[in-house]
Amino acid sequence: MNKLSVTTKVDPRDAKLSMAHFHVAFIALALGGFAGLLQVLVRSGTFELPFGITYYQVLTVHGVLLGLILTTFFIIGFQFAAISRTAGTLSNKARLIGWIGFWTMTLGTAMAATMVLLNEASVLFTFYAPLMAHPIFYIGLTLVIVGSWLSSGAMLSSYIGWRKQNPGKVSPLLSFMVVVNTLLWLVATIGVAATVLFQMLPLSLGMVDSINVLVSRTLFWYFGHPLVYFWLLPAYMCWYVVIPKIIGGKIFSDSLARMSFILFLLFSIPVGFHHQLTEPGIDPAWKFLQVILTFLVVIPSLMTAFSMFGMFENYGRSKGAKGLFGWFKKLPWGDARFVVPFIGMVAFIPAGAGGLVNASNQLNQVIHNTIWVTGHFHLTLATSVVLTFFGIAYWLIPHLTGRVLTKKMNKLAIIQACVWAIGMTFMSGSMHLAGLLGAPRRSSYSTYGDSQTAIDWIPYQIGQAIGGSILFIGIILVLIIFINLSFFAPKGEQEFPIGEMAEEAEKTPMVFENWKIWIGLTIVLILFAYTIPFIDMIQNAPPGSKGYKFW
Repeated sequence: MNKLSVTTKVDPRDAKLSMAHFHVAFIALALGGFAGLLQVLVRSGTFELPFGITYYQVLTVHGVLLGLILTTFFIIGFQFAAISRTAGTLSNKARLIGWIGFWTMTLGTAMAATMVLLNEASVLFTFYAPLMAHPIFYIGLTLVIVGSWLSSGAMLSSYIGWRKQNPGKVSPLLSFMVVVNTLLWLVATIGVAATVLFQMLPLSLGMVDSINVLVSRTLFWYFGHPLVYFWLLPAYMCWYVVIPKIIGGKIFSDSLARMSFILFLLFSIPVGFHHQLTEPGIDPAWKFLQVILTFLVVIPSLMTAFSMFGMFENYGRSKGAKGLFGWFKKLPWGDARFVVPFIGMVAFIPAGAGGLVNASNQLNQVIHNTIWVTGHFHLTLATSVVLTFFGIAYWLIPHLTGRVLTKKMNKLAIIQACVWAIGMTFMSGSMHLAGLLGAPRRSSYSTYGDSQTAIDWIPYQIGQAIGGSILFIGIILVLIIFINLSFFAPKGEQEFPIGEMAEEAEKTPMVFENWKIWIGLTIVLILFAYTIPFIDMIQNAPPGSKGYKFW
């Protein structure tokens, strides 16, 4: 068999590489989820941390392990499996580079996590200056990024190999989507790598006395906003390509799916200023420009919603559905592979609406730095994305391990998703409401003590604690299912579902495969949105902030 030929099953050697990433991801879920439980209990004022553990220590553990480690390892593991399934078995060289990337990321994770657990790096998920961590923390983060670059190179090489062997042909849709998300990650991580290597690390090592804080925050959010789409696009891969096969329908439009991914690549990176709307030092005109670019990301999101619900309706009609919403009853509500991601899709409706509030210059003034933002974050990442990841795991892990999703585990998975939805309704809902009352993010009950302000927030903090406790039960259920599917489920063949194109769909144009155009446009937009503001930040830095000779 040709090493790049397309198969219906992921090669066992590639499966081991994917599973290694999943093991780290679910360990991060267990530890980060427990830290999250402690966090909401402390915030409610009903619990005090023992053994000298600090609130910001568990907050950092929760944010870093779930926001960075769980997501990055899961996405890379999923994308390796997707490339192997659709573009063909990885070459020996690509697989070796993938393993080197995995161990580099794992070493970096261990280094960073150790510093956080030792309370030497309680700098939160965003690690803003002037908060400062131990140098080993920054070295660990650097290794995670470098390892992800190696894995990205391995994936891209497999795609390039497919293109060489199939000149003039449109690449498999899932492989194309992996390439877009990988390119987004490579471009975005340049920002965080720059601030860590050239600002944070020298400062923590004592090589410099100060850094330009505004430049540091700008570089972080150059990375921080596209990071959201790095999380989201693998969920979109499942929605566009996998869900149609699971329900027995057809992919609505290959061209529309590719265009939506290209638009995410173009418009998700040059928009970091909308996280910095209240910060001085950035000209309002440039903030306004990036707010406009941020709102343009709504277009591919609406395209995705149109495509998904169009596919659902077409499927329902083919099964005899009548009326405006008759198709809804025809969907496979007993199949966890569909139900779990579908709940994530539905959650993205209020999550997207909240995102519009965050990105609006006027409305952002109301909720900026309040716990509303945390609630929004938990609707997007911790519900839409994570539930879809769980849905992927419920068929991909048994596919990779040569086992099957039993009826018992399928039922437990649906229960888990319902538990998650209930818990998140309590927790995220309470966060949104408390945020509208001005409750700040990243704060504990002890920050305000018995003041009237703190007393007014108590009902919402208790709601967060209730929701967080229910979510932790959901995490326990996920871990039970993961362990079962990895080691104890019956041996068998579990499908890696790849949807087929609808017969009436238009032919996909080859322009989508012209990466010179799309990468070039991405670079132009980034330079247009950041060059002048960045120069201004350096030239007009306030006294005492130019400690590092370059910035």
